[in-house]
Amino acid sequence: MYREKIPSWIKRFDFLVLDIVALEISFIAAYLIRHGFDDLNVPAVYANVVIALMILSVIECIFFQSYSNILKRNQYEEFWCVFKRITYITVLLIVYLYLTKNADTYSRIVYVMTWEIAIIVTFLFRNIWKKVVNNILDDRDKKPTSFIVITTADRVNKVIESVSGNDGASGNYVISGIAVIDKDMKGQKVQNINVIANGEDVEDYLCRNWVDEVLIYLEEKEKDLEVQLIEDCSTMGITVHKFLAKELRSTKDGVKFVQTIGDYSVLTYSVKIITVRQMVIKRAMDILGGLVGMIATVLIFIFVAPAIFIKSPGPVIFKQWRVGRNGKKFQIYKFRSMYLDAEERKKELMAKNKIKDGMMFKLENDPRIIGGENGKGIGNFIRNTSLDEFPQFFNVLKGDMSLVGTRPPTLDEWGKYKFHHRKRMAIKPGLTGLWQVSGRSDITDFEEVVKLDTEYINNCSVAYDIKILLKTIKVVLFRSGSY
Repeated sequence: MYREKIPSWIKRFDFLVLDIVALEISFIAAYLIRHGFDDLNVPAVYANVVIALMILSVIECIFFQSYSNILKRNQYEEFWCVFKRITYITVLLIVYLYLTKNADTYSRIVYVMTWEIAIIVTFLFRNIWKKVVNNILDDRDKKPTSFIVITTADRVNKVIESVSGNDGASGNYVISGIAVIDKDMKGQKVQNINVIANGEDVEDYLCRNWVDEVLIYLEEKEKDLEVQLIEDCSTMGITVHKFLAKELRSTKDGVKFVQTIGDYSVLTYSVKIITVRQMVIKRAMDILGGLVGMIATVLIFIFVAPAIFIKSPGPVIFKQWRVGRNGKKFQIYKFRSMYLDAEERKKELMAKNKIKDGMMFKLENDPRIIGGENGKGIGNFIRNTSLDEFPQFFNVLKGDMSLVGTRPPTLDEWGKYKFHHRKRMAIKPGLTGLWQVSGRSDITDFEEVVKLDTEYINNCSVAYDIKILLKTIKVVLFRSGSY
């Protein structure tokens, strides 16, 4: 999945709204300090100024470009920019009051205090919002995107120099490896960049390793291989950039568009583009949901923890390594519903696995569950009610997971993935998802899981997430289709 770069007008809009709020708060505070709380019959001139300040804020933004490079400013630069912006608006307010013939009736004290308070409040609001924005935008948006270059031996130096110079980086991109398809250079280095694959094993490398994006620059005679690589990357959900010298047939799904990387114009293929608006709203939902979920987790812990510990002494919180977006490993948290030796006993029970291809593990009356020999133990209770999942709200707050996504596989499950299975990890894993609300206990075919996850990736949106969350609540409350 390709993430749209953040356009400046989005940032300006966010800060514009924030500045208007700060300005209005400052004006109200100044008015109350001057006139007190006894008489709340606000004269029309002051009521009109509320609207005027909004309009003047927009005018100042358009003509003075106050939000240019706002996220890159230090505090001293920010304070000076805030000082100038509030001063400009204050001067424009004088013009407004003069033209409306209200200058004589408007309090000079309110006027000056609004200017003073607005500088302080706006400066504080902006600094707080900068921190919020940095938290909302995950590591992929704050760090350069790494990509693999797939090319030929005679072009590899030219590609590196054109895209990234000698330091391996260009703008928001970093070359993390090179695949030379017409010569076995695996293990060598070109301009300090590792050659990680050749023509025979490049597809397997892309499937088994964490790759953000791929840049392909091949000759006309390698067209068939180029087409195959693009098809395979599309199947795996990897974004592909192709040197724009000729057109290829369209991939069977996804989108494509033209952009620039280094000195090259490239045609980019991706399963889906997520806009900045969608990204910010989704992360904001995750943070809000994560905070609410963590409060619920603490309350549940008070009652569940003693019951777990009494039946099976040991850690109440279970930690396990899982695979997230594009193969990134992270530790998932759950209330422990199984005995401490559950992982060791899993191998003994694989023959009874309901998922016959071993891509996931499901078992009725799993004897590893605490008190679950008859299906009625504390472990069964917290699993059937999904209470064991609540600590994952901490994963959501950390940014490892989202509220809605695809379920993260274990390390051994990930090792068995084929090309088309990898696509389900093209997005951040979630607490819930489409297949979980589609009768998750009844689905025993992993290919059906992949199909539902792929359907979600192709159609994901904020409205779709809300719909799945509402269905999840219904599933949990009525205990239908749960583990």
